[in-house]
Amino acid sequence: MVAAVFQIYGGIQCYKWGKVGSKSEVARFAQATPSFALEETKPYAELWMGTHPSCPSVVASSGENLRTFLTANPGLLGKQSVARYGPDLPFLFKVLAINKALSIQAHPDKVLAERLHHVHPDVYKDANHKPEMAIAITPFTGFCGFLPLEAIATYLSVVPEVRSLIPEEIVSRFMAAVNEGGPPAVAEDAQSALRSVFSVLMKSDEDSVREVLKTLVARYNSGDIDPEEQKIKDVVMTLSSQYPGDVGVLCSFLLNVVRLEPRQAIFLKANEPHAYISGDIVETMATSDNVVRAGLTPKLRDVPTLLSMLTYSAIPAAERLMVKTHYKKLKRTIVYDPPIDEFSVLVTELEVGEEEEHPAINGPSIFIVTQSAGLIEWNSGREVHHFKNDGEIFFVGAGTNITFKASGPLVVYRAFVEAD
Repeated sequence: MVAAVFQIYGGIQCYKWGKVGSKSEVARFAQATPSFALEETKPYAELWMGTHPSCPSVVASSGENLRTFLTANPGLLGKQSVARYGPDLPFLFKVLAINKALSIQAHPDKVLAERLHHVHPDVYKDANHKPEMAIAITPFTGFCGFLPLEAIATYLSVVPEVRSLIPEEIVSRFMAAVNEGGPPAVAEDAQSALRSVFSVLMKSDEDSVREVLKTLVARYNSGDIDPEEQKIKDVVMTLSSQYPGDVGVLCSFLLNVVRLEPRQAIFLKANEPHAYISGDIVETMATSDNVVRAGLTPKLRDVPTLLSMLTYSAIPAAERLMVKTHYKKLKRTIVYDPPIDEFSVLVTELEVGEEEEHPAINGPSIFIVTQSAGLIEWNSGREVHHFKNDGEIFFVGAGTNITFKASGPLVVYRAFVEAD
């Protein structure tokens, strides 16, 4: 009989932007895998937990590919999940440790993903969409969606370097649209004007961008800075040092800078621009690896696709934060429930002597223990596992009750899908 709960080992991705050695939460959690050997000079960027073929997890007891194992044992996924998503997980669960900013990017919706995969299968390697959610483990900074239009207008007024790259006709049209405000038709005009501003900026001549950034950094270093710029000076200077002369640095004046404390979260819809700048996060997404990039990256940039796909929604950063609520009246478990079907995430935090029972979920789940003082019970307490290391990862089959008991600080992140 196949166990309903079993340990798995995640896959490690060592991208250059990752935190190095023991400074990385990814490396800390990876040490729960017996074969892992820490190298203090190596960047540990991502820990993948799931079945994506680029970096699949394996069953700890046998070394079998998790996707192969689930295909052979579809009962672990549940009938409803298999009927809706097939014999596989509909989500991919990750930990990211970010030392250097990731690219200015967006993820396509399903329709665009299918078209991109059909036309450029070597670049866009699957046909699925990739909405994603990030929960901070440590303090995190990133870009998330466009700033409110009024804030962009302010930056265009006080940052001459950015304004010099945009024709005055486009700036004037944008300012007029913003100042009108009000009815939907005007809002559409403002959205169109924002698209023009962003498009011109992202298509700017590389030499011109390089000179503008040189001038901007010199001005900041001299102390000549408007109070409005002070809010994002640190981001501009950090990105400029990491990606000298890159147009993505100038996105600081058009995109929301989001700063999260641990357990705060953001949800990134399809076709929304974003970038991760620093910090450690738990990330969950639909099972896809489709990324359209346009700045802050040495990788392939697809600026025309990015510019055409964006929604150009412009709202404050605070409105992009996830609302967290208690899960099914549990006292110590919070649920982050984004407006999509493929995944939600639970976070359980217990102190010594506390316990929490998660009722059965009608679908598969994966959890990672980030603070491991305690145990898990299932099968009415007849089966028990005592956690030995931070970073232990488990698969939980559909319809399975589990209980966490703490002998000290115990923190669990659990991604799941509840199939109707």
